[in-house]
Amino acid sequence: MTGVCGCCGALRPRYKRLVDNIFPEDPEDGLVKANMEKLTFYALSAPEKLDRIGAYLSERLSRDVARHRYGYVCIAMEALDQLLMACHCQSINLFVESFLKMVRKLLEADKPNLQILGTNSFVKFANIEEDTASYHRSYDFFVSRFSEMCHSSYEDPDIRTKIRMAGINGLQGVVRKTVNDDLQSNIWDPQHMDKIVPSLLFNLQSGEEVLDGRVLGPSDASEKEKESPAELTERCFRELLGRAAYGNIKNAVTPVLMHLDNHSLWEGKTFAVRCFKIIMYSIQSQHSHLVIQQLLGHLDANSKNSATVRAGIVEVLLEAAAIASSGSVGPTVLEVFNTLLRQLRLSVDYELTGSYDASGNIGIKIIKTHEERQLQEAVIRTIGSFANTLPTYQRSEVMLFIMGKIPVPGVHPALTNAGSGGCEGIRMIQIMLLKSLVQVTTGFQTTNMLTALPNSFLEPLLSFSLMEDPEVRLLVLTILLSVIDRHDNTPKFSSISIISDISVLKLKVDKCSRQDNLFMKKHAQQLYRHIYLACKEQSSGPQHFETLYTLLALISMELANEEVVVDLIRLALALQELAQTNEESLSVYNRCAVHALSAAYLNLICQLTTVPTFCQHIHEVIEMRQKEVPFLLPEDVFIENPKLPASLEKLEGDVLFQQSKITEVLGGSGYNTDRLATPYIPQFTGNTHLSTCTRTCAQLLLRSVASIRRGDEDVCDSSVDSVGMEEQERERRRQVVEKFQKAPFEEIAAHCGARVKKYIILPHNTFPMFLMMKFSLSALPRPPPSPSGTISSGYGQTQSRSVPVYEMKFPDLCVY
Repeated sequence: MTGVCGCCGALRPRYKRLVDNIFPEDPEDGLVKANMEKLTFYALSAPEKLDRIGAYLSERLSRDVARHRYGYVCIAMEALDQLLMACHCQSINLFVESFLKMVRKLLEADKPNLQILGTNSFVKFANIEEDTASYHRSYDFFVSRFSEMCHSSYEDPDIRTKIRMAGINGLQGVVRKTVNDDLQSNIWDPQHMDKIVPSLLFNLQSGEEVLDGRVLGPSDASEKEKESPAELTERCFRELLGRAAYGNIKNAVTPVLMHLDNHSLWEGKTFAVRCFKIIMYSIQSQHSHLVIQQLLGHLDANSKNSATVRAGIVEVLLEAAAIASSGSVGPTVLEVFNTLLRQLRLSVDYELTGSYDASGNIGIKIIKTHEERQLQEAVIRTIGSFANTLPTYQRSEVMLFIMGKIPVPGVHPALTNAGSGGCEGIRMIQIMLLKSLVQVTTGFQTTNMLTALPNSFLEPLLSFSLMEDPEVRLLVLTILLSVIDRHDNTPKFSSISIISDISVLKLKVDKCSRQDNLFMKKHAQQLYRHIYLACKEQSSGPQHFETLYTLLALISMELANEEVVVDLIRLALALQELAQTNEESLSVYNRCAVHALSAAYLNLICQLTTVPTFCQHIHEVIEMRQKEVPFLLPEDVFIENPKLPASLEKLEGDVLFQQSKITEVLGGSGYNTDRLATPYIPQFTGNTHLSTCTRTCAQLLLRSVASIRRGDEDVCDSSVDSVGMEEQERERRRQVVEKFQKAPFEEIAAHCGARVKKYIILPHNTFPMFLMMKFSLSALPRPPPSPSGTISSGYGQTQSRSVPVYEMKFPDLCVY
């Protein structure tokens, strides 16, 4: 009876008969559409039979695959696809299991056509939104198999390309099917991402190599129109990243970093930059800072790798910061800059030592100086790129933070021997950090100069303008220009020249605000003094004088009121006097340069004041110089080979700007004649009690040292009076006091600090004065404390922040 039923088609179940009827006698005829419609109608009418239909189709497909009847295999998959598209009932889960079993069977086959057929069916299935959830379905096999297809090495290049594209489409289908289904295994788990992401990057990189090595001709027009594996990969990668939620960003980016590491792709930079451009443009903008943090962490992890690898990571950071929104740095703003500054300092240490312990147990690695320099420049550019994404108030914090990292010998003595390079190492770090500040301040815009240049930033910055290193001084001046210039006037003063009509410059000048007036009232004398002292430096070159000229011009346009204008004119005349008297023994070039600077600035300021008689006097002197002493004008000084006299005698007459004449003409226009008639003398701008204390300290130290020289150890019983002192002692005291009255404040402070360290035994009635001296030393300009509580003095070294006065520990002999 069983045999009869098997032979008699009328006795077979209806669903089997309907399935058999969709297969034609000749597989080349394709699916029998009329019978397929009957099967679809039956499946919709009796959904409980859907799982049996699927099981039977799966059975037939497996048999056809084994018998190599590939035409019938294609018909079976087409039927499955149509049933999937038509049926969305609750029983579809069981049907899907049969369907996935058949797809798996095809993917496991050796024939590329069957693999591609199975992939196409899976992609169609992935685009179907199911009405019911599945609790037990797994896609692990499909992730592994599609990733394997992405790396296909089939001999025929065309078939290899098709297999790889099928693998990419399959991965895209898996992501679409699982990414929003909470009941499925998490596709963002590292076990899946470690397969998906490298497979995509492999094809993205392969596509670049093909494009680089091949030029398509006219006959390849149709090939141009087709989507390449690289284009498909990029589209799939963007879709994957676009679906990533906050908690999944790390798992998606980590495999990218590992892939670039494993295949040494950081050094080329191009591919790494392209990858992260795709990432930054694809993820949600509020998640940008997570990518930045991962890159920074990876940079730290590669601290002992080659400079080219670190430079590649930094270049990627640079591009990522440029793409990201203003929130790209995230909540830990200073940590971002701290990491970059740490890498900068580490690179300087490597450059100075010439080698370092390489990662991976390779041993000592010899560095290449030019590679480290390229890395340092890349880090500095990246710091500027990050700063450009910040609002003004955060950029001010970053400026203070970087200033706190700059080593200051004398103020932080522990830094003098920091690192392996000693003084040269400190100099290099100072230059690198100042270059970073230049990048941060570029494009800086503020309405309130008091907040842009607070004491904690301005004082240490100006202290660097007195250093011997000309490069350091030039960087300080550049930083000041960037902060003060709020109307982009700097490019208009790129060179010093005598401009007969400044209207051609189209300068933007605004009225000085109340905040600017307060700033100048507080800091003007500081700025004037440092400009004056900068002109006295023997190592100043054309760039220094051009930058000083621009600084004077910007102060005149951005921060000038009537009192400031008077002081600036006095300063210009004082510079003329400096070059004229030559008490500092300046070279002929420097004297001529100072004369030219003074002339160019007075020519500018007279036209800004619009006082005709003032302009007339300035122009008369300039015309006289053009005739008699052209080497005192900028056009003849700031050129490649200036023609200067062998010596510069003291000048007289009409080639000098006359202070009395200027006072007279400006007094008639309402300017303060008393102030104009007073020659400018640079002075320290601190509180009055500090100046008094400095003089007292000088006298106190003088007396104490004199007592020690006479061998009088019991100074406590000696009189503080100076009656009966020898003429020689009186003259020496006069010289010391004069030095303390006229010397720069930093020199006085350093002198006092050196004396205090000798633990001089002081008379009991002079101890209050000693305390005042200690407090005046504590008022020295110091870089602001690091927000983290420490100031980094080298890689792996820290120094505690400044100790408050009330916590100071005085030597036992000084305690009364």
